[in-house]
Amino acid sequence: MKILAVVPARSGSKRLPGKNIRLLGGKPLIVWSIEVVYGIPGICDTLVSTDDPAIAEIARAAGVLVPWLRPADLATDITSSVAVCLHALDWYEAEKGTIDGLLLLQPTSPYRSQETVRKGIELFYRHNNRPVIGVSPAESHPMRCFQIEGDTMRPFIKGSGLMLRSQDLPLAYAVNGAFYLIAPDDLRKRQSFYTDNIMPLPIDSAAEAIDIDTEWDWKMAETILSGFQSCSLSSSRFG
Repeated sequence: MKILAVVPARSGSKRLPGKNIRLLGGKPLIVWSIEVVYGIPGICDTLVSTDDPAIAEIARAAGVLVPWLRPADLATDITSSVAVCLHALDWYEAEKGTIDGLLLLQPTSPYRSQETVRKGIELFYRHNNRPVIGVSPAESHPMRCFQIEGDTMRPFIKGSGLMLRSQDLPLAYAVNGAFYLIAPDDLRKRQSFYTDNIMPLPIDSAAEAIDIDTEWDWKMAETILSGFQSCSLSSSRFG
């Protein structure tokens, strides 16, 4: 069992400048996604792909692999995660041998748990290395969404259940960005993490599903962390 964890972290971020090295709970945001795989069986290496020397220094200090600075053409606003992962994958397999799976850990999901990562890996192997993607209950149910045509609102899904009670709607899930695991051959062939045989990894925790992309998201992450710390303090006092 050999899985390479890849943490992509470029320097540029227009909506939240410097987010990857910004301190959350006293440590850089990127370190949360590095530390979550410490000690997990099957993770052969964690590789941080970055174009930023400051991020590289932090990642190396956290004990992970930063073999190079990412080329400029793979560090633009339009560079896809797939391109970044393929670049890392090709280098790793050429230098260190083949792997069973590539695990993409976006730094913007700092609260994914080790339990979730372990479950995702188990799911991957139990189903013959089918791609696994993390999903969470959709915040806005698609059957309650609208599109605007001129000055009129129309159901986004025709014949949707606008008259149904919320509890009567079928469960709907959205990709949360916290977990992507795929076999190298699938990634190279499909050029995407989204294939026709994706396995869902349901994540019910709203904290784990947070995806930090804006200042508002950051404030939410800090609020969640304050809640974690309060619970921990209460447990130590009264447990």
